[in-house]
Amino acid sequence: MTQKFNIEVEANTVEEAIRKALKQLKLPRSKVKIEVLSDEEKGLFGMPGAKPAKVRVSMLKDKENA
Repeated sequence: MTQKFNIEVEANTVEEAIRKALKQLKLPRSKVKIEVLSDEEKGLFGMPGAKPAKVRVSMLKDKENA
């Protein structure tokens, strides 16, 4: 039975969301697939935080176990 590990994370920027996801999964960037679900949107007068960035980070399968 194969388990798939992926999480969706929101943050103020895409990079911040990726860092949070990697920390939660305890994996390096080279061991995951990153999908940007939505970019952040700035608020009135360029203020951050109108809409957070959202990413999905999935653990890659080991080729040995595939």
